Amino acid sequence: MTHHCCEAMNGRANVRCDQHDDPFACPDALIEFSAKFQEYGLIIHDGDTSSITIDWVPAAFQDDRWLAELPQD
Repeated sequence: MTHHCCEAMNGRANVRCDQHDDPFACPDALIEFSAKFQEYGLIIHDGDTSSITIDWVPAAFQDDRWLAELPQD
């Protein structure tokens, strides 16, 4: 389970439903977190896997300087 910015986001982005395996099928799941892209999205319950990306980006990531700070293998 991924830990997010606060308990409220932990509760919304990590919804576990005993009736739906897929968060896109669960009406209680509202926020999707993509670990691959480190992005949050609002789930669109249209029968598909649509979401609207939340475009808030911390100032430290608004340019490519953070990439230079990553450990080089």
